[in-house]
Amino acid sequence: MKVLFIGDIIGEPGRRVIARTLHKVVAEHAVDLVIGNGENAAAGFGITPELAHELFEMGLAVITTGNHAWDKKEILDFIRHEPRLLRPANYPGGAPGNGSVVVETSGGEKLGILQVMGRIYMPAMLECPFQAARREVAKLKQETRAIIVDMHAEATSEKMAMGHFLDGEVTAVVGTHTHVPTADEQILPKGTAYQTDIGMTGPVISVIGIKKELAIEKFLTQMPRRFEVAPGPAILNAVLIELDGTLGKAVGIRRIRIPE
Repeated sequence: MKVLFIGDIIGEPGRRVIARTLHKVVAEHAVDLVIGNGENAAAGFGITPELAHELFEMGLAVITTGNHAWDKKEILDFIRHEPRLLRPANYPGGAPGNGSVVVETSGGEKLGILQVMGRIYMPAMLECPFQAARREVAKLKQETRAIIVDMHAEATSEKMAMGHFLDGEVTAVVGTHTHVPTADEQILPKGTAYQTDIGMTGPVISVIGIKKELAIEKFLTQMPRRFEVAPGPAILNAVLIELDGTLGKAVGIRRIRIPE
């Protein structure tokens, strides 16, 4: 099985580059299933039901989110009824939505997708992501041994720790949130594919997707500033994971970087 995981989708530029390139990537690499992080799909902050449907129609089977999951209030009711839109599993129990889901490829193979969120330098008060991951992985293994984890976190150390914590227990642990792709894709000793951060799918000439002038102004003045998504050409950053669905082990992992 081959799974493509698209890094943080930033506003209209990110959605546009997916619309223009995803079908080519899927065909070229014989991708069986596509996942993407969509917490920044709506003008850089949050996601709406309409944009979730748009991404599903483009070919995404599952959308993960993160700390911006709730930025658009209209998503609160939608996420209760759409199991393919995930929020971190370690949010408190009263939060709407689910942190994991099992989906099937067109060939009938099952894949579990789980999202947890780190706690270092993150704004929310959350359950321990390691304990939550252990609990959710045990639940997913009742249906499939093939499991991919989105570790949405700021600190590289926390992401790396999660990779080693779940090595041999899941198929892959990949990071989202920082919008900058890391060059450390690898298969860990017990068979789990790992990359610290997939990177963003959005505008190239920007500061992590935001207009560079606005980001620089905030650094210079330390004054509050409303951020806007940068215009211009975009790039798709993703990771391609090849796995043995029966064993739940990774066979290969490679970075994908496609300019618009």
